[in-house]
Amino acid sequence: MRTGKHEGKNVVQAKNVGLKSVELLAPAGGMEQLRAAIRFGADAVYLAADRFGMRQRAQNFTLDELPDAIAYAHARGVSVHVTLNTLMDADDIAALPSYCAALAEAGADAFIVSDLGALAVARRSAPGVDIHVSTQASVCNAEAARVWYSLGARRVVCAREMSVADIARMRHDVPDDLQLEAFVHGAMCVAYSGRCLLSAAMTGRSGNKGHCSQSCRWSYELVEEKRPGEYYTLEQDARGSYVLNAKDLNMLCYLDDLACAGVSSFKIEGRNKKAAYVATVVHAYRQVMDGADPAEAEADLYAISHRPYGTGFYFGEPDQTLERDGYVKECLHVATVTSCEPMSDSATAYTVTTTCHNRFYEGQVVELVTPSRPIERFTVSGLHWLPTPTDDHPNLRAQAVDVANRAMDSYSFTSPIPCEPGDFLRVRIEDSQAG
Repeated sequence: MRTGKHEGKNVVQAKNVGLKSVELLAPAGGMEQLRAAIRFGADAVYLAADRFGMRQRAQNFTLDELPDAIAYAHARGVSVHVTLNTLMDADDIAALPSYCAALAEAGADAFIVSDLGALAVARRSAPGVDIHVSTQASVCNAEAARVWYSLGARRVVCAREMSVADIARMRHDVPDDLQLEAFVHGAMCVAYSGRCLLSAAMTGRSGNKGHCSQSCRWSYELVEEKRPGEYYTLEQDARGSYVLNAKDLNMLCYLDDLACAGVSSFKIEGRNKKAAYVATVVHAYRQVMDGADPAEAEADLYAISHRPYGTGFYFGEPDQTLERDGYVKECLHVATVTSCEPMSDSATAYTVTTTCHNRFYEGQVVELVTPSRPIERFTVSGLHWLPTPTDDHPNLRAQAVDVANRAMDSYSFTSPIPCEPGDFLRVRIEDSQAG
């Protein structure tokens, strides 16, 4: 037994109850994120094409790009779920039959829907594709789940407002072959199951159509009707109070609870996130699902950009972040590995070539994020800039440098440990200016 400690809670858990049988579902906002999610251990990915997705600011995929993306995933044993979960008006429904048929032709394994009309159209137009019911449908009781099941749904994504006990109760009262999916990590919405009008009212951008401006993250002050111009902060922060500012979800230490409750898929939020974020989160959850100590793996989740963490509604009412809105992180993604070759037959040192994303230095300690291994640290040595030859300068050679500071250019250095293409290198923020 172990005791998970998070947000002031003490929950006794049976160690690794059924975690290996649970699907790890990761976001893929673009092809780079899809590759990272798969490489770092996702069993399935969810993504959007160019319409009907709730994250229109993400890179997403065109219909022409989807066949190759899905083939890439399928070749690695990973299923692909496509989101069709925006609110559907008549024009949307009219466009849906051909769209669903194209997605089915591309090889989609499942559609994520929230609208009954979308479900009906999807079943007629692409009968071989599974139907998953989005969290936008607010399914939080067995009666609703059974109705969706009777209409052909294979999976229900639990409403964000359900507790672990609520999920266990629903699992008991629904058919055994109806799968339950639950969010385990990422941003939380202040509106019920994400059905929000705030962004549309304030900016004209509808969150229900995938264009949320995150108005709930803005700061607000109170003004009394009879005293125009006199503002009162709702908290002591002089900039205002973030009364609608939800904490990010982090259930890494409580996966056993969700598995015991009957969840068959752990879902990570983040289709607006970059590949390094996706890789790091998937890496942490994969490690725990494969038996690692969550107390050690959780430290990695503080390396990435995040808001203060909480456990959402799973163990009671969630807390808000009343301090100013802003992401915090302990590490900076500095490079992505493109190649690694041993320097000699002994393989005690390796020449690593990388693409630079942020500044790092000769002699600096970096952290390696690679699949199936805990985070490792080593010191950069023999740093060289690898300029790209041009027509005017076809014979450019590697140049020894003290700092890698040209974004998206190639740099090489010596490492005492092996890396693989697609690995990520990061530095601690407090060390980011060390040189």
